[in-house]
Amino acid sequence: MGARLQTSHLPQFLRHTMMPLFLIVACPPIAILMWYTCTQLDGSLALLWGRMLHHGLLATIWSAWAPVFWGSKVAWSIIAIYAISQLALMRLLPGRRFEGPITPQGNIPVYKANGISAYFTTLALFCTATWGVHLFPPTLLYDHLGELVGALNLFSLFLCLLLYCKGRYFPSTSDAKISGNLIFDYYWGTELYPRIAGWDIKMFTNCRFGMMGWALLLLSFAAKQQQLYGFLSNTLMISVALQLLYISKFFIWETGYLRSLDIMHDQAGFYICWGCLVWVPAIYTSPALFMVQHPFQLPFMVAMTIFVVGTLAILTNYMADRQRQMVRIHQGACRIWGRKPEVTHANYTTEGGEKKSTLLLASGFWGVARHFHYVPEVAGALCWTLPALFSYFLPYFYLFFLMTLLIERAIRDDKRCAEKYGEFWDLHCQKVRYKILPYLF
Repeated sequence: MGARLQTSHLPQFLRHTMMPLFLIVACPPIAILMWYTCTQLDGSLALLWGRMLHHGLLATIWSAWAPVFWGSKVAWSIIAIYAISQLALMRLLPGRRFEGPITPQGNIPVYKANGISAYFTTLALFCTATWGVHLFPPTLLYDHLGELVGALNLFSLFLCLLLYCKGRYFPSTSDAKISGNLIFDYYWGTELYPRIAGWDIKMFTNCRFGMMGWALLLLSFAAKQQQLYGFLSNTLMISVALQLLYISKFFIWETGYLRSLDIMHDQAGFYICWGCLVWVPAIYTSPALFMVQHPFQLPFMVAMTIFVVGTLAILTNYMADRQRQMVRIHQGACRIWGRKPEVTHANYTTEGGEKKSTLLLASGFWGVARHFHYVPEVAGALCWTLPALFSYFLPYFYLFFLMTLLIERAIRDDKRCAEKYGEFWDLHCQKVRYKILPYLF
């Protein structure tokens, strides 16, 4: 009996303790090794593997991490100035009032929708400060990237501890949960919508720090290649242009993101906050970071084909998200692909016992598959990675990570919807049979 009981608890122990602990321990050195390999080892995993065989895993990690572990005065100054500027833009720039979806406890988060103006203001300030008045060199972020990742890691680990304590003792809303497992609560977070002095923490970490910083790093990477080689390769130009288009799309659609799984369901802990503050600048930028020291030139038609296909993929991803957003805004009184949208009317009950209803779109892109919008998202990432060509695997790490993340998210979202909507979700799945890829998944 005792043996069977212990075995039955094993999956929960692995999911709530061992897996979070593994990610908390493993992700920071992976982020550092990505920077180290791209900038110090010519992007070669073979060289990194050789060092690990010769010196050992821990010694190799420490040799890369030790010089940047504490960051630097420059790195901490950059982080402080950048964070303060983004917090100021969140508060000072005009924007309409936007209400997020009602939470399980019946709370409604309220935001100021000024993401796109903050995005272009940030780009304008960076370009003016670097190329305009020469306040600092445009290569500054590339030159201090290792120190930035080291400092961001320490800052983020402390922030996640602060958020854990805040959610436990001073929650902003009733949407706070404590599992009693310290490791899991630190990893997953204890609050759904934490706010400090009126600033929404998840909006800051996910949108205004992580995504905004991604764009600035790309500009610095391009400037570094220009400095090193005297020209900008068309491969890096394509990669940077497509990523900037994707990030621009994100801020145009920021209010839609505030209704996504990241914001509606994932609590503010290591998974989300550390991920956006450290994983995004270290891993999401890695294809372009690799290309800085590999200035390949593609034939014009090949380069244009990749750029056009990538652009179409990003626009398709935006149009798919837009379709669902429009149907919910207009309560189905609109047209999708020239027709009245097919929807599933789903009723559900909040944790507080309040009866609610929503519309689940079953036509347009959302009639192809329940998460079809992930297909063009992966296609766009493939197009801004392909210019790295195929001599090295490292620039494709982000692509494989993204595919794994989105598949896991689709599975998790389907499970959550099944629990939330019950028989209405079963009806919706009968209308839209496939999860991501028709006839395949």
